[in-house]
Amino acid sequence: MGETIFALASGRGRAGVAVLRLSGPRAGGAVAALAGGLPAPRLARLAALRDPGDGTVIDRALVLWFPAPASFTGEDVAEFHVHGGRAILNRLTVILGALGLRPAGPGEFTRRAFENGKLDLSQAEAIADLVDAETEAQRRQALRQLDGAMGRLYEAWRDRLKVLLARLEALIDFPDEGLDEAIEGEVLAGTARLRDELARHLADGHRGERLRDGFEIAITGAPNVGKSSLLNRLAAAEVAIVSEIPGTTRDVIEVALDLGGYRVVLIDTAGLRETDDPIEREGVRRARQRAATADLRLHVVGPGDPAPGLKAGPETITVANKADLGPGPADAVPVSARTGAGIDRLLALITARVAERLEPGEAPAITRARHRLAVEEAVAALERALSPLPLPAELRAEDLRLALRALGRVVGAVDVEDLLDVIFFEFCIGK
Repeated sequence: MGETIFALASGRGRAGVAVLRLSGPRAGGAVAALAGGLPAPRLARLAALRDPGDGTVIDRALVLWFPAPASFTGEDVAEFHVHGGRAILNRLTVILGALGLRPAGPGEFTRRAFENGKLDLSQAEAIADLVDAETEAQRRQALRQLDGAMGRLYEAWRDRLKVLLARLEALIDFPDEGLDEAIEGEVLAGTARLRDELARHLADGHRGERLRDGFEIAITGAPNVGKSSLLNRLAAAEVAIVSEIPGTTRDVIEVALDLGGYRVVLIDTAGLRETDDPIEREGVRRARQRAATADLRLHVVGPGDPAPGLKAGPETITVANKADLGPGPADAVPVSARTGAGIDRLLALITARVAERLEPGEAPAITRARHRLAVEEAVAALERALSPLPLPAELRAEDLRLALRALGRVVGAVDVEDLLDVIFFEFCIGK
């Protein structure tokens, strides 16, 4: 018999209403002891919660009961919707401990749902993404994954792999049964089609990860062209020190924004110039490094400065700052970080570029590094299975099995015990 766990699912302190959630075989007994009996399944009942020891009333609360297996975790689950005072919550916590329940660990409710087959692993991760979502685009992506779109896609690929593997195994196991030798050709053709689909899935520009973690925009340019002032204006906050002294910004400064429903990370960098100051020189090195890896660059120039000849790399928008003092290059976006002129136009241009890069496609996007690694391993295994060199069918079959296993790790369709502690540790308590 498994342990019964409890956690504060939402609300604390003076939050008004707090939800205390229980899951496990003793959940029903705890509800009966506190509320004087079990309510009808999935119907809220107002009840006085009493201390089983002395009968004193702790609170009047809504009680809900979800018997297994029709619950989130697949176990008996109960909820107490109580007033959010600390005294009430502390008293209930002590009583639940005395009744044999223990506090849940991070993500333990969701982990139990996964282990009981209520969610696949990608859906479990989507719950964490949904809780952490800061923008509309992040929320939509997490909900799509929670609805099972990713799991269905990967399971469809796994089903096709199983059929290919079964046909190849039949040729291996029954060589004297007169099986059509054309089956091997069909297996190779099917393997090639699947490899191509997985390769296209990988070639998405890391859209899902960027949407989840944030689209990075580096602000670059020479000293004193107003990079920090532009950052402050775009962020609508004084996040960077502004000074007339060249080289004031010596390290990378980051600020996250919600831009058109997308999470954008603005990066202010040190002014790009040659210097003998070792600290500023390190700042310039970091600035060049971040600019090289950013998804978009805002290269800032001042009045009269020529448009710089930028090296090939991430997409770049040239911004002519201090437009109130004079014109910049003809192909630059004129703004004034001091007065705010042109900022709305620049924000609209940035938002359009971000939306173009992160616009969701028909298929679910890869959202985590472990998903991408698993698909890369599957593609590599399928490539080996398609080797033009003479290979025994047994080796080709083994590569198909490795591809099947790699895709299974995404949704938890294989032994993933080593991954679970890492994945669910990222969750908050009560999920």
